[in-house]
Amino acid sequence: MRLFLIRHGETVDNIAQVYAGSRDSELTNHGVQQAQRLGRYFNTTGVRFTHLFSSHLQRAYKTAEYIRSAQASEDGDTDSANAIQVQQLPILMEQDFGWYEGKTWHDKPKKSEKSSKEIFQEEKQNNPDFVDMESKESLAKRADGFLDEHLTPLLEYSNPENDLIIAVVSHGIMLTHLWRRLLLRLPPHSVRLTPELLANQRMIILEHLGGWSNTGFLELEMNKTRAVERSPPDDTVEGPANSVPDEVAKALEEAIVDDVITSNEGRNRVSSPNPSKSIPSSTESPTTTTAPRLLHGWTTTIKVINGREHVKGLKRTGGGVGSSKHDGSQKSLESFFKRKKL
Repeated sequence: MRLFLIRHGETVDNIAQVYAGSRDSELTNHGVQQAQRLGRYFNTTGVRFTHLFSSHLQRAYKTAEYIRSAQASEDGDTDSANAIQVQQLPILMEQDFGWYEGKTWHDKPKKSEKSSKEIFQEEKQNNPDFVDMESKESLAKRADGFLDEHLTPLLEYSNPENDLIIAVVSHGIMLTHLWRRLLLRLPPHSVRLTPELLANQRMIILEHLGGWSNTGFLELEMNKTRAVERSPPDDTVEGPANSVPDEVAKALEEAIVDDVITSNEGRNRVSSPNPSKSIPSSTESPTTTTAPRLLHGWTTTIKVINGREHVKGLKRTGGGVGSSKHDGSQKSLESFFKRKKL
C-alpha cells in the first residue's frame, strides 16, 4: 500500500491569518492552482489512487476533487460510474478552535514574559461565552476512528495482487495526529526512511516530521511480510543508529514532551541504513487515549516528507487575484489571458 497524507490548498483564512478549524474556509485562486498542480504531478509520476478520502470541509474536499478530476481525465473516466470518488468524512475535519474560530492568530505582546497559552487562559477567565478548543484526546480519538473504520480494514483485507494507493486530504493539525496514531500501530523497528531523506536531514523524530505546507504531503509505502518477525524485548535499535548523546536526548525530551501524543505501547524508532545517522524517537508521555492494536507484519518506508515538488516555480498571481476567493463559475486565469486566435 502507498499512503499519501495531504494538506488542503491555500484558503482565504490562511491569507487573513485567522483561526479556521471548523470554519468552512474557501480556497483562494492560488490554492486552486496548488491543488491542480498536485493532481497533474500525481499523473506524471504514475500515481493512480484506488481510494480518496477527505474532510467534509470544502478546502479539503475541493483539493481532493482536483486530484480526482485530474486522474479521471488522464484515465478517460470523466463520465464513468466506475471512476474513483471522494469519500467525505467529518471525522477528518480540522481541530475545532472554539471561541477562537474566525479570530486573528494571537501574537504574544512584545516584552511579555507570559506564554501565549497563559495569555489565552487569562482572556477566557472573564468571558462567560468562552468555548475552549478541541482537546488533543478528542483529536486522537477521531484519528483512531478513521484508522479503525477505514484504513485498517483495507489493510487487513487487501489483495496481494492489487496494490492499494490511498490519499487522505485533511488539515495540518489533524494530519499530525493521524500520523502519530498510525505510528503507534506500526510494530517497533518497522519504520524506515529512504537514503535520500536521511541524507538531507540532520535528525529525524518520527512523531515530529515537520509542518504541513498547503498541498504538502507525506508519502508512505507499506508492505506486509510473509512471516511476522518478533521484536526485541526492549525499544532500542541495535548498532550505531541508536547511539544518541545524552545531552541530545535530554534536549529532545525537553523540546517535545509537552506536545507529543503517544503511549507506552507501540513505541517506534527508525533503523538507519546510514550508520552515521542517529534517528531517535521521542520520550513518550502518558495519555488517556487507549493504545491501538499493532499492525503485525507490516513494514513502512517514509518516502516523502512535506512533498512540495509540484509547486516549484508556481508564483502567486499579482494584483490580489491570487489571494482572492476562487470563483468556480469564472473562467480560469489561463483562459482569461489567452489571446484569441485569428
